Amino acid sequence: MSTGLHAFAEDAERAGRLADALGVPLRLIDSHAFPDGETLVTVQGADRRVLVYRSLDRPNAKLFPLAQACDAWRRAGAERLVLVAPYLAYLRQDAVFAPGQSLSRDVIGRLLGERFDRVVTVEPHLHRTGDLSAVFGVETTVLPAAAELAAALTAAPDLLVVGPDAESQAWTARLAGLMGASSATFLKIRRGDADVELALDDAVRVAGRPVVLVDDICSSGATLIGAVEELKRRGAGRIVVAVVHALFSEETEARLRAAGADDILSAESCPHPSNRIPLTALLAQALVQELAP
Repeated sequence: MSTGLHAFAEDAERAGRLADALGVPLRLIDSHAFPDGETLVTVQGADRRVLVYRSLDRPNAKLFPLAQACDAWRRAGAERLVLVAPYLAYLRQDAVFAPGQSLSRDVIGRLLGERFDRVVTVEPHLHRTGDLSAVFGVETTVLPAAAELAAALTAAPDLLVVGPDAESQAWTARLAGLMGASSATFLKIRRGDADVELALDDAVRVAGRPVVLVDDICSSGATLIGAVEELKRRGAGRIVVAVVHALFSEETEARLRAAGADDILSAESCPHPSNRIPLTALLAQALVQELAP
């Protein structure tokens, strides 16, 4: 069965590295915009198995052209569509918190699950959802990125790896284990998008220690800024902020540095100047099974 890796032009660089790692051709999707904002998508090739690289940061402008492309691939004879989305949007709203709200997790699940046969993603932003396959209704592969973060970070004597909240405890501990470090997590009380109260157990020794502050996602940066400030207040040494999905602005980066962050790096799931953690090998390993004849 012929296999190709397909991508929109803005994803070409990362998709190209993945295509090279898999030994499959990269085929670019053409997207034409009409004056009224509608799009016309044209796909290339006639692959029976289509791998699609499309990270879904800033998703609204990406989702409809992606759905159009799925229609075009099926019409061209594709038998299997696999979405490679290092970042998956709309998973933070995984419950109805107030009357009248939508359940965005289920909306994105239906939209993608009805079009793809498999979804591959990295460290999805989940709190109350244990099985994404049940949400999407198709095979869903969730890839952990702790090993990639550990490889990109520098271990140091007496290193402390800190997570922003109790929900991050498991993978904070996993990263610390890979780096031969100890770990701790903040207690977080969120009062709004930019109003977060953080507390760290007094028993955690911070003064003078190098710290890696790690999170799966950074958008407004409120949580991480508060964490950096508290770590500095308690006398932390060098603080490195490491995130998987970088959705934050230049202003937020400046505020993190002003708060006391000495370095900031992220995985390449979302294009960002802080990208220094490659994911190509991780994704390629998960996709090898798709290359079978």
